[in-house]
Amino acid sequence: MDVSLILSNLLNPPVLFFFLGIGAILVKSDLEIPQPLPKFFSLYLLFSIGFKGGIELNHSGVTPQLLYVLIAGIGMSAIVPLYVFPLLRRRVDVSNAAAIAATYGSISAVTFVTAVAFLDQIGMSSSGYMVAIMALMESPAIIAGIVLARRAGVTSDANSEHQGASGLLREALFNGSVLLLLGSLAIGVVTGVRGEKALYPFTSEIFQGFLSLFLLEMGMSSARRFKDLRAFGLMPLAFAIGIPLVNATLGIGLSWLIGLSHADALIFTVLCASASYIAVPAAMRMSLPDSNPGLFVPMALAITFPFNVAIGIPLYLGIIERLW
Repeated sequence: MDVSLILSNLLNPPVLFFFLGIGAILVKSDLEIPQPLPKFFSLYLLFSIGFKGGIELNHSGVTPQLLYVLIAGIGMSAIVPLYVFPLLRRRVDVSNAAAIAATYGSISAVTFVTAVAFLDQIGMSSSGYMVAIMALMESPAIIAGIVLARRAGVTSDANSEHQGASGLLREALFNGSVLLLLGSLAIGVVTGVRGEKALYPFTSEIFQGFLSLFLLEMGMSSARRFKDLRAFGLMPLAFAIGIPLVNATLGIGLSWLIGLSHADALIFTVLCASASYIAVPAAMRMSLPDSNPGLFVPMALAITFPFNVAIGIPLYLGIIERLW
């Protein structure tokens, strides 16, 4: 893989703003983002990701292979937290276990973009509907994480009245972050080209700016609690590399069963192996405020993301080419 491509992706502005936020705390700067704004950034990112995924789904239409990939993607996103959560409960509390499980069940849009750039670099391209698959793989893990936390006894003042399976399901499906993500996707599907033109500047041209500000705040929040990450020793490092490799193996197997092309198989595998540091932190801030972003955000952004960019993407493609 071209070293310049690795560097260009690692030096992505939003990622650098995350590290700027960390640096601001380490040097004890008085830089601060007023508290109402981070929640607005979270809502905007969830809205934009969902809407753009719906637009892509509208463009591509529904094909049998799309349905197969859709089922596989939603299944992976929902199932990963189910086997990750019990492993984590041995080392961390319920809220953090649920947040990390949701993080590794969900996906990273920046890793997705990195994989697409890698394919372009080697003269390959994936199907347009993979963007919709990416958007649809965000929510199931968030829902699963919230349900796991609630079933383990974690409640909030706003949702303490919901009890039992039906209450848990209702809260998960109508939780503000999940509802906004899925609702935006549905609106994108319904409005199509007309909606894309109407919201184009808001959902596209300023997205990177809001993402940068969001990650700046997340970097500051993470740095304030970095000692929590150090307290877990080697566990975060081993987990943040080991689980993506397991998920990538499952993703390659599903891609082979579905009969995806090399390019689509790589994109699907990368989605399975990635970890969310946008949608899940935004959702956890609203749904599980006791979870520690200083644990799950650095795991996803400082360990899993660089690993996938530098090693994972070319490794996954090499395996796919051998198997296919």
